[in-house]
Amino acid sequence: MLADDEGIVINSLSMIIDKNFEGQFEIESAKSGRMAIEVAERFRPDVIFMDIQMPGINGIEAMKEIKAILPSVIFIVLTAYDKFDYAKEAIGLGVIDYLNKPYNQKSIVAAIDRVIEELNIRREKRRQDLQTKERLETVIPIIENGFVTSIIFQDSFDEDIENYRNLLGLEVDYGYMAAVMFGEMQKGNYLTNAVGSAVRAQTVYYTKVRDIIRDTFPDAVVGSISSNKIPIFVPRGDMHMDYSERSDLIEKSRVAVREMRNATDIQYRIGIGGIKKLKSCHESYEEAIKALYSTKGSVAHVDDLPIAVSYEESYPADIENEIFEKLEDADVDACLLASNRFFDWMSEKYSDDMMSIKLKALEFVLRAESEMYRSGGHLYEFESRKDYLADIINISSMEKCRTWFIDKMRNAASNMTTGSSDHTHYLVKQALEYIEDNVGKDISLNEISERLNISSYYFSKLFKEETNEGFIEYLTKRRVERAKEMLRDPKKSIKEVGSDCGYSDPNYFSRIFKKSTGMTPTEYKERAGSGL
Repeated sequence: MLADDEGIVINSLSMIIDKNFEGQFEIESAKSGRMAIEVAERFRPDVIFMDIQMPGINGIEAMKEIKAILPSVIFIVLTAYDKFDYAKEAIGLGVIDYLNKPYNQKSIVAAIDRVIEELNIRREKRRQDLQTKERLETVIPIIENGFVTSIIFQDSFDEDIENYRNLLGLEVDYGYMAAVMFGEMQKGNYLTNAVGSAVRAQTVYYTKVRDIIRDTFPDAVVGSISSNKIPIFVPRGDMHMDYSERSDLIEKSRVAVREMRNATDIQYRIGIGGIKKLKSCHESYEEAIKALYSTKGSVAHVDDLPIAVSYEESYPADIENEIFEKLEDADVDACLLASNRFFDWMSEKYSDDMMSIKLKALEFVLRAESEMYRSGGHLYEFESRKDYLADIINISSMEKCRTWFIDKMRNAASNMTTGSSDHTHYLVKQALEYIEDNVGKDISLNEISERLNISSYYFSKLFKEETNEGFIEYLTKRRVERAKEMLRDPKKSIKEVGSDCGYSDPNYFSRIFKKSTGMTPTEYKERAGSGL
């Protein structure tokens, strides 16, 4: 757009542009500040030649108005020598050049060349931004699904969850899970033809459904279709959701169900779980599923149904959850700190009900030990806890009860991560004992693996990790050590020694022995006989 109150200026600029940039620009003009604003609103130019001194609204004010409408527009300012300082007010409004009147063709062409270069840079950046956005539209659902899957199945290390949170920009420690279930027809509290509906949803409708979910839960992290369900994580800043907010959430979910039904030929239901700490949100997903199967409605919230655990008003459920979260992390100190806090609450609240405190302590200990055994690697013995009931009944004071409780919780938390290493140590110990008892026999890695009932590949790894030696390396070392002892017996022939150490071929025995000791069996026997 050419904005100047002098027609001769507009004509000369048009002629220069047509001559030097034929067919590259559409041109319109304005002879006042007001007209410049109106034309800019309609024409939406990429570049504007703007005269500073125009009647009515001056060039500077017109540029400000136009910049508010077209933030990316480029200005070339036209000004007289004595008005140049005034034109400097235009700095920051997107001015690429200042041309003093009278200007010449060369300066106009140079200015437009700069404009073209700038426009090309901007278009390339825009193209790259769109490519990046397109890639993100492909990658983000994968990241979101990884995050949701990790929560539901608890198959990720804490650092992986943290990486997902960073990638998704999640800065909260709480959230709740929802489950969108779909099927062909609702019968009672379930939807029919789950498989067929899942196939159609995956291949045809997932993007539509996902968009509706995101409209309903703007901050949600949406997973992929699993069976006939889409899992959703909704972040929260704290554990609290009041009645009105829950009611609003349920109503929005009902609207979303209607929108999804209208957009597809599939029936939908939404289950919503309670708010949990991030690490425990798999429980929220279980609640969401349970809620769906506990009612016939299109939307079911766990807090509306008699399926969630309800506690007396003062019960410290948060401390209980913390005890078992820290137990699972094998964070002994934090687990014991939370356990002591819980015991403090019991002893203060129910100081006159010693039996209930004992039973709660016993309940927590049995639960903690159950989690310990499930962590793997520990040998469960049926009678290992036969004295617990008698012990707890016979406790005579609150402090003795606390000591019993804390000691048992410490033991469970301490053993959460030792099971695997204990099991490894037990297996390798058995293998070493077997080698020691059968070192003179033709034993193999496969034979011992079979005896231990684990694969030879896995046993080989365990053996190397525990002994810092490979199985063959260790077996050879033990055979050579035994051979050394036997070679000191003058009555034993080298052939007998080799055979007794598992080497039926004397020549092979001799090579192995020399490789290990630097001497042949004969040389070693002679030195041993001479006392060297």
